[in-house]
Amino acid sequence: MVDRIAKIWGTRTPYPRDALWPVRVDQVLDPGIALGDIDRWVQSACVLCSNGCACDIAVKDGAMVGIRGRAQDLVNHGRLGPKGLFASRQGVSHKDRLTSPLIRENGQLIECDWDTAMRRIVDRSRELLAERGPLSHGFYTSGQLFLEEYYALAVIGKAGIGTPHMDGNTRLCTATAAAAMKESFGADGQPGSYTDIDSCDALFLYGHNMAETQTVLWSRVLDRIAGPDRPKIVCVDPRDTEVARHADVHLALRPGTNLALMHALVREVLAQGWQDAGYIRDHTLGLDRLREAVEPWTAEAAAAVCGVPAADIRDAARIFGTSARVVSTVLQGFYQSSQATAASCQVNNLHLLRGMLGEPGRGVLQMNGQPTAQNNRECGADGDLPGFRNWENPDHIHELARLWKVDPMTIPHWAPPTHAMQIFRYAEQGSIDFLWISATNPAVSMPELPRIRDILAKPDLFLVVQDLYLTETAQYADVVLPAAGWGEKTGTFTNVNRIVHLSDKAVDPPGQARSDLDIFLDYARRMNFTTLDGGPLLDWTGPEDAFEAWKNCSRGRPCDYTGITYDRLRGGSGIPWPCNEDHPNGTDRLYGDGVFPTDPDYCESYGHDLLTGATVGAQAFRAQDTGARALFKTAPFHPPHEEPDEDYPLRYTTGRTAYHFHTRTKTGRSRPLTDAAPRAWVELAREDADRLGISEGDLVRVTSRRGRIEIPARVSWIAPGTVFAPFHYGYWDTGGGPGAHPAAANELTATEWDPVSKQPMFKNAAVTVEKIGDATGPAPAPTTTASRPAAAPGSRPVPATAGGDGAHATETPGTEPAPRFPDAIRNAREGRQP
Repeated sequence: MVDRIAKIWGTRTPYPRDALWPVRVDQVLDPGIALGDIDRWVQSACVLCSNGCACDIAVKDGAMVGIRGRAQDLVNHGRLGPKGLFASRQGVSHKDRLTSPLIRENGQLIECDWDTAMRRIVDRSRELLAERGPLSHGFYTSGQLFLEEYYALAVIGKAGIGTPHMDGNTRLCTATAAAAMKESFGADGQPGSYTDIDSCDALFLYGHNMAETQTVLWSRVLDRIAGPDRPKIVCVDPRDTEVARHADVHLALRPGTNLALMHALVREVLAQGWQDAGYIRDHTLGLDRLREAVEPWTAEAAAAVCGVPAADIRDAARIFGTSARVVSTVLQGFYQSSQATAASCQVNNLHLLRGMLGEPGRGVLQMNGQPTAQNNRECGADGDLPGFRNWENPDHIHELARLWKVDPMTIPHWAPPTHAMQIFRYAEQGSIDFLWISATNPAVSMPELPRIRDILAKPDLFLVVQDLYLTETAQYADVVLPAAGWGEKTGTFTNVNRIVHLSDKAVDPPGQARSDLDIFLDYARRMNFTTLDGGPLLDWTGPEDAFEAWKNCSRGRPCDYTGITYDRLRGGSGIPWPCNEDHPNGTDRLYGDGVFPTDPDYCESYGHDLLTGATVGAQAFRAQDTGARALFKTAPFHPPHEEPDEDYPLRYTTGRTAYHFHTRTKTGRSRPLTDAAPRAWVELAREDADRLGISEGDLVRVTSRRGRIEIPARVSWIAPGTVFAPFHYGYWDTGGGPGAHPAAANELTATEWDPVSKQPMFKNAAVTVEKIGDATGPAPAPTTTASRPAAAPGSRPVPATAGGDGAHATETPGTEPAPRFPDAIRNAREGRQP
């Protein structure tokens, strides 16, 4: 038995470059349950990070009693991370679950039946549509629903109501991934594959603490590192993460200076002649503009701004420029920081300069933070149109209108779709009076929480919240709808590298809880949304009908699902899109042929000015004569708008821990995970702690211009001048409000966003820190991760004490042949043509 709380990434299964990652099946069963006791295993995939690990759910007597990884799956080869092992079923099988609808009466939420709750929603919705029109309605959703549910919501919002005010909390974590790929390649969709890790010579992680955000993917990296031909590792992160511990070069830059660093890396590749001139000539546009923009950014110039040695910048550039096969991954350290899209586009630029796309070991993964963020973007429940269509292209609007059988003018396309930050602004101003929030918790996850609480509490805002539990956000609602959770409904979802999985229903939801799809379909029926021929707008009876409708919407688009069926997804591995007649077994990598979706009639976006966010527009984009080529794009570097000063001398940044997911709605109800990271903390460098008279575990007050938090201090190996807090911790388990000692990291963050992706800048704020109480023990931070204490120079992680019951897992090495990859995928991995 392996303690998977202390040993997050499990035991090593080393393998060489270009080999298949060995199988290791991770499994946890409830205490007292033996394999022979299980009635059946039900296929699913984990929804507690964006990796998309396939799994099977153990069911006994109508209850979920265990989980195991699926050995034959492309993504995880049988492995699961601590969150999947200890919070998948535990996170939904809890006494706190909502089991009946709630409505607000005399200031209190009281139980009612579904008809009462839905009638109240429909009456208010109809009233506002009659009085104010579709702009009175806003929808804010998640990165954790199923594809079928997002598509239903998108059709309701865009074709039933006709509101542009739709977005998801994907705006907070993955919007820049989509924006960067649209700007560089013409459409969303990851060029690379997880299988590229098996073949690369170097791995660059830009603002991506993979060891904690995608633990199973990091296990794959660790197994390559432990193998006979270790890839070089370059880490860009202000914290001394587990990634940094294994890095050949660690660039611990100042938050907010990513673009300056990236300009220096691009300049160095160009100056040393490491670019592929033939690839650039045949497959790209805009090199001269890029060269001019980066010319001032020598390694020394970037070092002065970023706070890292110039020699390290050159070493990193040399690894990128001279390695035969490089994989780059990008996440929140870039996405949630200043000039997010511009910095992320430079990662794409580096790969375009070297022609490193579409071949084994040569790819980009602009990562997601959530398990179904990709589906939200594909289906259009966020600020996009379904099927990666272009809101500025009238032909794309008419395609959707024909598909949905509605008037094209119903579909909002007269202005950019409304992003999440603007939706809450409109609610604040009173132009949005009806806000439906599903499967997300903005009362903890949005920036500048004092402002968000005021908005949610507005008496004239009709707030619907659809969730598993009475979250901090649900406590403000006028109507609360109990939703079915993981294992309690059927649907598909797509992970970071475009692999589609099916999750079958294993058990019934508790009480009166319903699937999100059933709730949306019920609303559409009650609202009598119809097509031009008088039929129901959504005539689906279940998830498979919704999936088939989505396939028609995706036909011919970059995210083509037409070759995928529920039956094909059962029993084997997930399938990566596009999957159609041309790619019957799916597509492991994109752009191996150097052909990009930048044709003006096909592309998802005409692009933006990366400094101002102004749209390029159809006319100017067409004038570029893209010819299916990728675009080099950048912007001048500008420092963050809020820099440290005399009053607020430290830089504040937020992030994740390996033991929790988002606002702990599920993971906070798992005893092993809560024991490992029970309460919030803040991290300071030893130099800063000594100067401020702060010791490990002292209670400190961290203050920004917007608010304060009061939590214990962890003296860690973070870069001097930088302060870090995990964003997971809210107040549902401490009475629902901040109280005397607020602990939510976003009390301090700013209402500011990237001009292109509109993603909030959680990584940039100026703060001051002061001691307000003596320690009663060490900070409640893990000792196994980037949050380990800096007790002495050169110290290394101390194994964490095992969590509560069920913190152990079995790990079974594969005794079967290598995973049964579809032939097309195996060929792609091995560099052969199908």
